[in-house]
Amino acid sequence: MNRILRLPLLLFLFAFAFNAKGQVGFPYCETFADQESVGAETIFGGNARMENGVLRLTDAQREQNGYVYIDIPFSPAYGIKTSFEYFMYGGSGADGLTVFLFDAAVQNFRIGGFGGSFGYAQRGSTPGMTGAYLGIGFDSFGNFSNNSEGKIGGFNGSPNGLYPNSISIRKGGSGLNGYEFIGGKMTLDPPTGPLGLALDVEFQFPLSSGGQGTTRVTDPAVPGYRKVFLELEPNPTGIGYILKMEMVVTTLANEPRTITIFPGIPFPYEPPKNLKIGFAASTGGETNIHEIRNLIVEVSNDEGLQNPSGVDFSDFASCEGQENTYYITDEEVILPNENSEIRCLQFYASLEDIEEESDDICAQGKCREENRVLELPEGTFTAGSDGGDFTFFPNEGFTDQSVTVYYTITDTYGKSSEGNAMTLKIQESPEPISIYENGNLEIVEEVRLCGGESVTLTSMGGEIYERYEWYKDDELITGATSEQYSASSVGEYVVKAYNRKNCPAISNSILVSFPEFPDFGFESPVVGCVPGETVDVTKSISNYDPFTFDYKLSGGGETFLDDEMKEISVSGEYQLQIKHADLDCYSSPEPIQVVILQEELIANFSFEIRGTGVKGEEDGGFFPDDVFQFRDLSPNGAESWSWDFGDGSVSTEKNPTHVYGKKGEFDVVLTVTNMWGCEASLTQRVSIIRSYRIMFPTGFTPLSNSNQFFLPKFKGLISGELMIFNTWGDLIFQTDDLNTPGWDGKLDDKLLDAGFYVYRYDAIATDGEKVTRSGKFKLIR
Repeated sequence: MNRILRLPLLLFLFAFAFNAKGQVGFPYCETFADQESVGAETIFGGNARMENGVLRLTDAQREQNGYVYIDIPFSPAYGIKTSFEYFMYGGSGADGLTVFLFDAAVQNFRIGGFGGSFGYAQRGSTPGMTGAYLGIGFDSFGNFSNNSEGKIGGFNGSPNGLYPNSISIRKGGSGLNGYEFIGGKMTLDPPTGPLGLALDVEFQFPLSSGGQGTTRVTDPAVPGYRKVFLELEPNPTGIGYILKMEMVVTTLANEPRTITIFPGIPFPYEPPKNLKIGFAASTGGETNIHEIRNLIVEVSNDEGLQNPSGVDFSDFASCEGQENTYYITDEEVILPNENSEIRCLQFYASLEDIEEESDDICAQGKCREENRVLELPEGTFTAGSDGGDFTFFPNEGFTDQSVTVYYTITDTYGKSSEGNAMTLKIQESPEPISIYENGNLEIVEEVRLCGGESVTLTSMGGEIYERYEWYKDDELITGATSEQYSASSVGEYVVKAYNRKNCPAISNSILVSFPEFPDFGFESPVVGCVPGETVDVTKSISNYDPFTFDYKLSGGGETFLDDEMKEISVSGEYQLQIKHADLDCYSSPEPIQVVILQEELIANFSFEIRGTGVKGEEDGGFFPDDVFQFRDLSPNGAESWSWDFGDGSVSTEKNPTHVYGKKGEFDVVLTVTNMWGCEASLTQRVSIIRSYRIMFPTGFTPLSNSNQFFLPKFKGLISGELMIFNTWGDLIFQTDDLNTPGWDGKLDDKLLDAGFYVYRYDAIATDGEKVTRSGKFKLIR
């Protein structure tokens, strides 16, 4: 029979894709001694982790959960048996662990409720395990063995509803339904009730090896040691299994005992087509450490398994100096065991070298690394990772010769064939050929195309070729058998040209790609704030790169390319496109707006003392406590305002007010912005050169209807004392009330004579300056 010679790259892809599964099967042996020993078929979840030579499922903490399952499907036709050591210690006694079986066809495996449900059954509103078939719980606290938290069925008779130190069996279920209690056995202190509920007294033991402060017991001679032997035999008279369980238990030093838990009880439920096995543990309100190690999983009915049979191959052809890849399919050999596949190949130089199978169950069925590579003078045979695949690399100097080796196949269950011959003829390899594109005689690594385009790939070599095979991404292209191929889809292309000896000349690879249009952002509109000036559209494009990409701006009957877009002088609606510089296809047009102002934006404003009309020194000047009113006078288009009053204060009101509170020169800046984001600014100076003002009258008329009081007019004072004297220097009036109406010309309620009087005024201004004024005035009668 003819074999297709595959590229070395294809072998690499096989190794990558199947490494996790290619050599997986039974017997499965895992010590959990270290992380490196654990294969990809061992799936952890929850709090499960490797620690100090064991798989720890929970710490001694509340509400912990952890699980592991073996991602190896097995047929229920042969049953299954497993042994493992478990360690349950170091806490307050809860909850326990399970061994479970579930449907291997489940796509999205999900563990069940934890706490007293052990990751198997439902727990309140938490659904049970997906695809569950069987759960066996080692119940330290006593909740897995009752009907609490929504579980169905359990032991009866306990005054508190708990059944600690119980090993209980539950059947399968789905969601919140099922997972019914089937039966069980109590290993210590059962409640009074029917016989057979518990082990005989002399065989009773606690499931846990100790409480808080205790440590892991690994020595079978030390009290607290526990090991489980579980077997599910296919029921010979019906459906389901016969369930058997024994445990090695040490309760007295140096006296490990084997105790039968279940001698053989029916589990009469139809299993799915294939099953997987796993383990889980949990804590709730109480705690314990739960661990397992030295796990062995194997087929129960080993006698029912048969060895596979290979066939002799004599028509393999190989080509000298290159790696030749082959694949022996399951259909080409005899695999008598149900749901069995080729697990691995092993190579030998002679039939005598084929070793007898070891008595060690964990050594049986192993794909020994030393037998997966066979080096001979003629070349090297290497078993692949995908069951029946292998390679042969013929050494130079053996052209037109044949080489014979012997191989065995090992199936999913660890059964191996006796050995068969394989003969390969070594032929001369042709020189490599080359792929060129569209008649270009320069070899390129990549051809870049626009959508809808194609490229003609042509193979050229140094001899006559009988046939051609074209590959895209290492997949044979059906019907592509000539020296040319028109490629119209993305991929890496290779051609094999077979000479008259049926050896392939393998070409270089060439990548055909259809580059996506680059993501490019841009701002719209593009605004020119100065009437009559052009705008630069390229500044609105993020990461503008005219060397790598080409840009096109279209609008108003004109087209602008790349840097031509830096001088756009007309407002309007445009379309922006981009393309790779080495291609001809532009992206879909994106709308972009250009706005150039027709009228310049101008900022203008005025200011005065609010309500007075005072606008400067000519009106009496400004004082620190004056309330300035600012008014925007910008003539066109302002939509927002930003005021900087020159003293650190700002405002966004259109017409704000402001009090400076001190003397000084202040540059007020108004910045206005229009709807397009254009800005204009104006600066004006506010000068506050004095902090106060005082004006005294030269006389007053106490008897008239106006001007009845003598009082200075002032501004900017925070305190003041007015004193009035006669010409002899006698004090006749005094007040420090800023709100006083003034002197009414009287002394002791008697109006004084007309004539001249003297005033003195002592005050303090708002900025702290001391003020003193004095002078004469006339009282007129």
